[in-house]
Amino acid sequence: MGKRKVISEVGIDELHLPQENEVLGISEKLLGYDRIMVRCQDGATRLCRIRGNMKRKVWIRINDIVLVSPWDFQTDKRGDIIWRYKNNQVDMLRSKGYLKI
Repeated sequence: MGKRKVISEVGIDELHLPQENEVLGISEKLLGYDRIMVRCQDGATRLCRIRGNMKRKVWIRINDIVLVSPWDFQTDKRGDIIWRYKNNQVDMLRSKGYLKI
């Protein structure tokens, strides 16, 4: 099988703004097996999993700002991480008023 190739995230520069049913949050605790505890902007702390197409492309660390899509059921407890913001993107979100954490 060989080693897995990690694709660099240098080329990812587009800014994903939160749509309806999406919430910004801060990653608090790495739980392993692609799961992370995220404190969301709406006050809920969710157990989130990293979406499949992000697993080996984007590395998420503690205190990273992420975009969470809550599940249809267990809305307050579970969600999917669909985007991780870089530092310059976080500054843009704060200046535009999206990020209040």
